[in-house]
Amino acid sequence: MDIRISPSRLAGSVNIPASKSCAHRALICAALADGVSHISGVTFSKDIEATINAMTALGASFEADDDSITVRGVTDIPSYADIDCNESGSTLRFVMPIASVLGTDSVFHGRGRLPERPIDIYKCELGRNGVRFVTESMPYELTGRLKGGRFEVEGNVSSQFITGLLFALPLCEEDSEIVLTSHLESRPYVDITLDILKRFGIEITETDSGFTVRGGQKYAPHDEKVEGDYSQAAFFYVANAMGSGVMMNNLAPDSVQGDRRIEDIIARSGKNAEIIGFEEDCSDIPDLVPILSVLGAYGKQRSVIYNAERLRIKESDRLAACADMLGRLGGNVTVTSDGLIIEPNGRLHGGEVDSFGDHRIVMAAAIAALGATGDVIIHGAEAAEKSYPDFFRDYTLLGGIANVIDLE
Repeated sequence: MDIRISPSRLAGSVNIPASKSCAHRALICAALADGVSHISGVTFSKDIEATINAMTALGASFEADDDSITVRGVTDIPSYADIDCNESGSTLRFVMPIASVLGTDSVFHGRGRLPERPIDIYKCELGRNGVRFVTESMPYELTGRLKGGRFEVEGNVSSQFITGLLFALPLCEEDSEIVLTSHLESRPYVDITLDILKRFGIEITETDSGFTVRGGQKYAPHDEKVEGDYSQAAFFYVANAMGSGVMMNNLAPDSVQGDRRIEDIIARSGKNAEIIGFEEDCSDIPDLVPILSVLGAYGKQRSVIYNAERLRIKESDRLAACADMLGRLGGNVTVTSDGLIIEPNGRLHGGEVDSFGDHRIVMAAAIAALGATGDVIIHGAEAAEKSYPDFFRDYTLLGGIANVIDLE
C-alpha cells in the first residue's frame, strides 16, 4: 500500500494505543496464571495477535470483547506446539523459554527479518539447562524441558532474552540465577517486566550481577488495564514540536516505560517554539530513534543520536532506513558506527520514501511530511499495522492529509 501525505498541521485529541510492551507481558502472565484474568485497554496489532496465538498454542484461551480480553490460564499443557511469531521478536524471545519450561516440544516460525534476528543466547543458555535446538535456523524446533540453574546473558544484545527467562524460570522446580555479562541496555523494558510480574504474584530479586529467581512459584490471576504507549505517543510529541497541537490521552504520568523520556527530550531540544537540536544516548530508548531523527531534521543545530547500534537488527536496519528516508526528503543525515548525525538543512521537501517494511519508519515519515514543502509518498505504508493499526485513521482525524494511491 502506498500513501501520499500532504503538508498539514495536526490538531485535536487522540487516544494513544495501549503499550505493546505492557500488553505482551500482561497477556503472557495471564496465560500462565491458574485461573481467569481480565486484560483491558488492549490495542490489537499484528505483534499482539502473534503473542495471543502463541499462548493459545500452549493451552491458554483468550476471549476478546472490544478492547478487553478474558484470559483463562493454561490447564492442559500440550505435548507439541506449532507457533507462528509472524514478525514479532518479542513473541519469539518471550515464548521460547515458556514453551520449554512447560515441557512442550515446539517449532517457531517467523517472517520478514525475524529469521535473521539473533537467538544465540538461547541456543547456548537453554541448551545448557535441559533444552535442545533440533534446528539451527528458523523454523526453530525445540525439545526437552527447561531446568533452573545459572544463566549467563549479555545485556547489550536484547533485553527480550532476559524478559523471556524472567517469565519462565519461576515455573522451574529449581531456583535460578540470571547473570549479566555486560551492561544491561534497554533497562526500562526489564523494569516493565518486573512490574507486571509482581502484579501477577511472581517474586524476582535483583542482585549486583543480575537477578535471582525462586523456583516453584505460581502465577496468580489478576485484572490489568494496559496503559498507553509512550513510543507511539512520541510521534505526536514531535508533531507538536513542529507546530501541531495534539492532546494525548491514555498516558500514565507515573509510567515506568523508558520511552516516556520523549517528554524530557522535547523539553530540552526546543526553545521559543523552535527545535534547537539535541545529543541523545539511545541505548535505553531504541524505539524512539526513527522519530527522534525527524525531530533532528527540523532542528536549527546539529543533533546526534548514539549508542543505538542494535537498531541494525530490528525490522529493518533502522539507522540506514532513517538516513535513507530523510535523505530522500532533503535531510542531511550521516550514519555512524552506533547512531546518526543530523545536520540542520532547513525544511524538508517532498519525495518518495520506502518503509523498509518497518512500522516505525512509516510513522516517522508521516510526521516528517507534516512540515515538508511538498507531498511525500510512502511505499509499503501498511507496515504501520504491526504496532499501530489505526495510525492513519487517527492521523487524518487530527487533520493530516493522507490518501492511498495506486502508482501503476
